[in-house]
Amino acid sequence: MTVDAHSAPKPAAAAPRGWTDRLAVLGERDFRRFFVGYATSLLGSSMAPVAVAFAVLGAGEGGSGLGWVMAARILPIVLVMLVGGVLADRLGSRRVMPAADLLRCGAQAVFAAVLLAGRAPLWAMVTLVAVWGLGEGVFLPALGALVPSLVRDADRLADANTLLGLARSVATVAGPATAGLVTAGCGPAAVLLIDAATYGIGAVALLRLPLPARERAGEGGSMLADLREGWSEFRSRPWLWITTAHMGLFNLLVWAPFLVLGPLTAQRGLGGARGWGLVMGVYGAGAVLGGLLMLGRRPGRPLAVATAATVGWALPSAVLAAGAPLVPVAGAALLAGVGAAVCGALYGTTLQSWVPAEVLARVSAFGGLGAFVLGPVGLAAAGPLADRIGAGTVLAFGALWQVGAGAVVLAVPAVRRRRW
Repeated sequence: MTVDAHSAPKPAAAAPRGWTDRLAVLGERDFRRFFVGYATSLLGSSMAPVAVAFAVLGAGEGGSGLGWVMAARILPIVLVMLVGGVLADRLGSRRVMPAADLLRCGAQAVFAAVLLAGRAPLWAMVTLVAVWGLGEGVFLPALGALVPSLVRDADRLADANTLLGLARSVATVAGPATAGLVTAGCGPAAVLLIDAATYGIGAVALLRLPLPARERAGEGGSMLADLREGWSEFRSRPWLWITTAHMGLFNLLVWAPFLVLGPLTAQRGLGGARGWGLVMGVYGAGAVLGGLLMLGRRPGRPLAVATAATVGWALPSAVLAAGAPLVPVAGAALLAGVGAAVCGALYGTTLQSWVPAEVLARVSAFGGLGAFVLGPVGLAAAGPLADRIGAGTVLAFGALWQVGAGAVVLAVPAVRRRRW
């Protein structure tokens, strides 16, 4: 198997560069075109979870119903992600991703129509968010493989990932805060219509990208053989499967309970939709700050820095568990957002730099599967578990777990000593 330029080890970067140089990747036409469309679709995507959460709570389903709806979004991602990775490596990300965006556009438009027609039953909401998740399961591994193909200068790959992370962070600031206001004023259906429109814009931007001259579709071989090859590449890298396991347990024990019990807590004492939208918006502001700090920088030991940054995710759960008011919860979310931006940029660039391009989508799919596979369990169990032992206990356990798990992963030499 050959290794392209992105796969070869690169020396650590020197001192941080000027802003003009850090943003030079936007001068590459294909990346700029994708960046604009992707950033637009991210805005709608970041608004939708707030609308969905309060559509479920407004229907009287409570924490358990919200957990089932959230799990219904994650489960299809888990089920189709490996297939999505194979399709992206065979057909090319530029063919697969527009179809995924159009599918998500349709799902959100139908969801909005159902809400406008009257009180939506739980089964309808579960079905529609499952279709939404199906599109995401195809889109995500293709995204991981697309970015290196859009950046001609391999030294700008870290900047490209940081800019995409910044776009996600800005959307996380603007999206939930806007969604909270729109949901309170116009209802969740209006938010979902906006989301559908932004997915349509993202699909158009992807369709404008030129297709590669060569595709893998004619090379033959079974899907199972492709999956075996991807799995072999994934498991041969201890740093990769260790960090993947770390993220999978984080989603089960920390993030899933936070997503379910956070809105429930906000509804009871933090100002409802507006309060929760503010918390998630401040989380995004922290991620913007973290992205700005990372732009133009490549730490010598990226995985060690990224893993240390994941400890920040313990803070919001800990503050919620302590019964703190809105301002301390928002402050904890700010610091968690900084950590999220740092670890996201460094994990993504490390993966793209050290995995061969021809298997990158499949390896990304295995990594994404490991990160997401336990998420539906955590989302479905958070509400019932909180009913039995209390939301504060569930959140406090997650916070303690995150701190301890981060320390254990940092102690692994394959993670701690990994250099560019």
